[in-house]
Amino acid sequence: MKTHVVRTRRSAEEFPRSEHLAKKIADLAVDPVEVPTDTAEMVINRIIDNAAVAAASVVRRPVTSARAQAVLHPFRPGSTVFGLPATERVSPEWGAWANGVAVRELDFHDTFLAAEYTHPGDNIPPILAVAQHTGRSGADLIRGLATGYQVQIDLVRGICLHENKIDHVAHLGPSAAAGIGTLLGLDAETIYQAVGQALHTTTATRQSRKGEISSWKAYAPAFAGKMAVEAVDRALRGEGAPAPIWEGEDGVIAWLLGGPTAEYHVSLPGPGEAKRAILDSYTKEHSAEYQSQAPIDLARRMRDRIGDLDQIASIVLHTSHHTHYVIGTGSGDPQKFDPNASRETLDHSVMYIFAVALQDGVWHHQHSYAPDRAQRPDTVELWRKISTAEDPEWTRRYHSTDPDEKAFGARAEITLKSGEVIVDELAVAVAHPLGARPFERAQYIEKFRTLADGVIDTAEQNRFLDAATRTAELSAGELDQLTFTVSDDVLASAPVVPTGVFDWSVAAPGSN
Repeated sequence: MKTHVVRTRRSAEEFPRSEHLAKKIADLAVDPVEVPTDTAEMVINRIIDNAAVAAASVVRRPVTSARAQAVLHPFRPGSTVFGLPATERVSPEWGAWANGVAVRELDFHDTFLAAEYTHPGDNIPPILAVAQHTGRSGADLIRGLATGYQVQIDLVRGICLHENKIDHVAHLGPSAAAGIGTLLGLDAETIYQAVGQALHTTTATRQSRKGEISSWKAYAPAFAGKMAVEAVDRALRGEGAPAPIWEGEDGVIAWLLGGPTAEYHVSLPGPGEAKRAILDSYTKEHSAEYQSQAPIDLARRMRDRIGDLDQIASIVLHTSHHTHYVIGTGSGDPQKFDPNASRETLDHSVMYIFAVALQDGVWHHQHSYAPDRAQRPDTVELWRKISTAEDPEWTRRYHSTDPDEKAFGARAEITLKSGEVIVDELAVAVAHPLGARPFERAQYIEKFRTLADGVIDTAEQNRFLDAATRTAELSAGELDQLTFTVSDDVLASAPVVPTGVFDWSVAAPGSN
């Protein structure tokens, strides 16, 4: 890996394009280095993982709305949409949009946490959509996804966005554009322009994950993927990007990140160095924000030691800066204690999540967030006894570059009314690569089977899993097999959504 110093440059300063971060990323994308076998196998795992969570969300309202928009943009060759027959194709940017929302809606796919945090599986919908549309092979797709994961994870390691209240999808636009560039075998200049455009159009504030969190949390990465597809299309037509996009005097670093004096260190693979970053990421066993994964497992482990939960006087979760300030009481968000809060908000309340995991001993992607579950009086009472506190040691471990000590967990101190204090801690989730039961291919398949149950019939599950496990062998034009179809009855169970602008010639505005 070669580390690049990234900082603001004055317009009058000599700063050759070869030194721009966007050019370094473009050079990485065009490197013909082979994809390692373990990287390729993990790419397949994540294709299965994305489809699993998309199956679980396919009839939820935000996903239904996105799908309704996409089908109004039919296109040939086009790309597929989760839930619909593979023969029903839409324009690739709209396929990326619909599938991106389906993958992200339940906050249940892979994650990587470092200086910034992200869900690198968000690269799969836009890169796969373009691969289907352009008739690429499975090997091409794997190469493109290896690049997408590498770029996003390396940006996440080196550039913190959230400290400046910028949403993490600002790293996704460039990574997806770079991955599409690798997929299509584009030249470095075209990829350079696409990366710059994608960053410029996908930089937004973190209010999407603060306060009253709405369905835009699921739409934000889908929007970034859609913008990446469009950025590549414009760059192919010879249209350029603002440059230098990160380092310019009025660029992203100067005005949206650390400012003119800030300096970032971004390490990228050098020429001929394999793209292995996907192996450093991890998926979720539970449908909850990643910092909640270990606390869920910890609550399940502690509940038998507590016995009668009514005897709890208080619970303090000692954890990292990130967990405390983003999903804990350090956020200052009263909505994180609101029984009427949205699913998206409850998903970002570790206090709620720990309370329900203690009471139920399980976590379910639907039942654990149901309004009647959140509004149970005994749950609300327990929930409001829970707080978080930043512990410098957990913060240090969160940011550690040593994978053996990097941690995303917490120490729980549960004080009973008797005065007895029960203490336990868990550094990483059970399903983490260093956890008690790391996810391997069998667990990814089991997750798919579980979430597809009652949504995708068994024969279609089998067909998809067979195709997915053979991704590297799929020939040009066969990537339409990497989707799933559900029955008309399943789709009919989705909520009816109002019509929008794209339906204007189809129905009266506002009609159903």
